[in-house]
Amino acid sequence: MFPNRCSFQTKPQIALAQLQQAVEDKVPTGVVLADEVYGSNREFREGVADLKLDYSLAVKSTTTVWALEHQPLPPKPWTGKGRQAKRMRRDQTHQPISVEQLARSLPASAWREGSKETLRSRFSALRVRPAYGDDRKAGLQPEQWLLIEWPGAADEPGGYWLASLPIKTSLKRLVGISKHRWVIERDYEELKSELGLAHYEGRSWRGFHHHATLCIAAYGFLIAERSRFSPSAHVGHLGLRAEPIPPHFRPRGAKDSRPTT
Repeated sequence: MFPNRCSFQTKPQIALAQLQQAVEDKVPTGVVLADEVYGSNREFREGVADLKLDYSLAVKSTTTVWALEHQPLPPKPWTGKGRQAKRMRRDQTHQPISVEQLARSLPASAWREGSKETLRSRFSALRVRPAYGDDRKAGLQPEQWLLIEWPGAADEPGGYWLASLPIKTSLKRLVGISKHRWVIERDYEELKSELGLAHYEGRSWRGFHHHATLCIAAYGFLIAERSRFSPSAHVGHLGLRAEPIPPHFRPRGAKDSRPTT
């Protein structure tokens, strides 16, 4: 059985509704991360921005932006009659550029190496404005970061992100936040494979949510327990709870131990 009045929604619409509910419930906020299914959806990006949440969202290579010398024409001059024009204009020489074309046009000096142990890649970040719809809607869209990953040995860029993080955000932090989605994906894989999130075979809406809730609660417990045994923790400072040894206790076999009845 499904809830009453349940209608079709796309994945971005469902995710945005969940974010809206979380904001209403005053859940502590962070940076919204998502893959290109969500990041390439303009309505989802604008919805997250309307909630006053920062985001770093993967986007498709075909996403168009205004950047560097690629800028739109200003709105038509006001003639003094009617409403003043606000829509940006385009012509043959004023066209947005796809993020892949932009990545290929950047000089070698624009790329920075980033590594962690055996993982290594190249990144570049610049300020852009998403171009979709600005010739049909009023005004330019807000300026934000475009992060591009292009591994040195690869023939083409490996990923693109649009991020609404502050302009003073360092490249290191921008990469760290954007790549943190990998951790979330690993959590999801563990939930499915290790704790049985993907093993539900029931047919009821309530049963599915009951199963998912228990899996997530169990995973939260296991993560909390795992963090207590962090490799960086000092021996004797793990915070393990145990009853103190009674002062009269003597180990079995000790010389001064007494038999118990």
